[in-house]
Amino acid sequence: MNHKRFILLSCFVLLSGCASVIEGESQDVVVNTAPQGASCTLLRNGAPLGTVSSTPGTLHVEKTKDDISIKCDKAGYRETTYLNKSEYPEYNWAYILVGGPVGWGFDSVTGADNKYASPVTIDLLRP
Repeated sequence: MNHKRFILLSCFVLLSGCASVIEGESQDVVVNTAPQGASCTLLRNGAPLGTVSSTPGTLHVEKTKDDISIKCDKAGYRETTYLNKSEYPEYNWAYILVGGPVGWGFDSVTGADNKYASPVTIDLLRP
């Protein structure tokens, strides 16, 4: 009987965190603007994550359930903010089926079951 419990427990451990193993707990967000050459700051809950000094550019971010605001500015254009929402991938149901409640719980806590749109293109307008 102990042998069966060990095998069952091993399966749970091996399958837990399926999204974090396949997708990772972070991702690159590619920021484009029209016109190019803008400076963009990425913020989550008001805290800066980093800056793309000249678009197009990329910033590596940790995945969470919180949205990211992207504020871009360029001389001669209005400052523009884009909200990059944290969303579940289309295939998230597969991770839940494979990983079960333990895997889904692990992925949910780490944010691995979320993703941000990338690339994003932000249109800058003249004043």
